Amino acid sequence: MSSDSPSFQFFPQAQSTFEIPLLANNNAFLGDVFSSDQTAESPISAGFFRLKKGEPLTYTYKYDEMKIFLEGDYTITDAGGQTTTAKPGDVVFFPKGSTITFTTSDYGLAFYVGQRKRNDF
Repeated sequence: MSSDSPSFQFFPQAQSTFEIPLLANNNAFLGDVFSSDQTAESPISAGFFRLKKGEPLTYTYKYDEMKIFLEGDYTITDAGGQTTTAKPGDVVFFPKGSTITFTTSDYGLAFYVGQRKRNDF
């Protein structure tokens, strides 16, 4: 193995211990756990999105993103009216330019990876 190879980075217990910052409406939380080299041509950022029952969150993506749903449920509706309910184990791709409304019956937690710079949401 080459000694020039970069080392991986480990974030122990991030799913249960990362304090996700408030994003909007006192019930939507989103925060990057890690972001790649910010000077790279196509940086990526990954973190967690938590939504509690209450105000819907409507968001227009300025970048491509995928979410893996870990806990609870999300009802996801796009601007064209396509709707689905995402539950643990489901994966959804949100293309750049899509407008999505998220709601939940109680709460939901998702892990995301987006093609953007850190905290550029």
